Amino acid sequence: MENKQTIILGIETSCDETAASVVRNGREILSNVVSSQIESHKRFGGVVPEIASRHHVEQITYIFEEALREANVTMEDIDAIAVTEGPGLVGALLIGVNAAKALAFAHDKPLIGVHHIAGHIYANHIVEELTFPLLTLVVSGGHTELVYMEEHGSFQVIGETRDDAVGEAYDKVARTLGLPYPGGPHVDKLAHEGEPTIDLPRAWLEADSYDFSFSGLKSAVINTLHNAKQKGIELPVPDVAASFQESVIEVLVTKTMKAAEEKQVNRILLAGGVAANKGLRQRISEACTQKGLTLTIPPLSLCTDNAAMIAAAGTILFHNGKRSGDRLNGEPGLILK
Repeated sequence: MENKQTIILGIETSCDETAASVVRNGREILSNVVSSQIESHKRFGGVVPEIASRHHVEQITYIFEEALREANVTMEDIDAIAVTEGPGLVGALLIGVNAAKALAFAHDKPLIGVHHIAGHIYANHIVEELTFPLLTLVVSGGHTELVYMEEHGSFQVIGETRDDAVGEAYDKVARTLGLPYPGGPHVDKLAHEGEPTIDLPRAWLEADSYDFSFSGLKSAVINTLHNAKQKGIELPVPDVAASFQESVIEVLVTKTMKAAEEKQVNRILLAGGVAANKGLRQRISEACTQKGLTLTIPPLSLCTDNAAMIAAAGTILFHNGKRSGDRLNGEPGLILK
């Protein structure tokens, strides 16, 4: 596969980034253009779906034209168009899907629907060619999953969140602490300035479960702050952040290492927006070194939503013969399989 000159145009609009990218052979980024909407959503403390959709409509044509220009290619050079099919915000997804369908129809190009999480996983393929079997810890605003892979394009979800995703928990705790949106990076930064002096729960669930739960931890942080306020005690915000992050990372890393041992894998991937968290990157790196496992983590630019990862995953699907056709639709609850 790697010897073929396959050029894929990727489009990603699942949430609040309008992105397009041109990738050659699934690993070589020729362009990766992202228009972020953070400033528009910041005043609301989170993503407003209607506003996100409107921004996508305004930006999508300019973004994919810019991606082609930066890559110095035309639509004639493109072998196929890969687009995020789901999961995500339905209005946002539909903008990207319909733009991709229009491009595919106008230029007579194959159309490939890509699962958003598969994209995050394949961001690692851009960094280093994947070897199997492997295990991916997916951590983002909407997802916390452990995904086992035996080969390209084969996904087995062996653990997932039962309530809040880890990124969602970070944002809610950040809001409670009075930190700006998006809260995750601010909590991570403060955690390195404080000490984990506050006793917070770890949700291990059943002994044989690889599932996650962060709702109770989020509530414990809120209750701890509320109780301290009632008693006239002011808890140091960096210590609260450090204690929260310590609880999160301990559970994530411990369950990942346990699953890696059971599945007998020697390669671990980290994927998703929360993969940018410095504390998590450091701890999982230390754990993998201790156990002799190979760890791959994307650079920060490929952790958050982008279209290069969609093009990378789309390249695998393209060579596996997957074509979506004109019946492709946005699927907000799309299952990874």
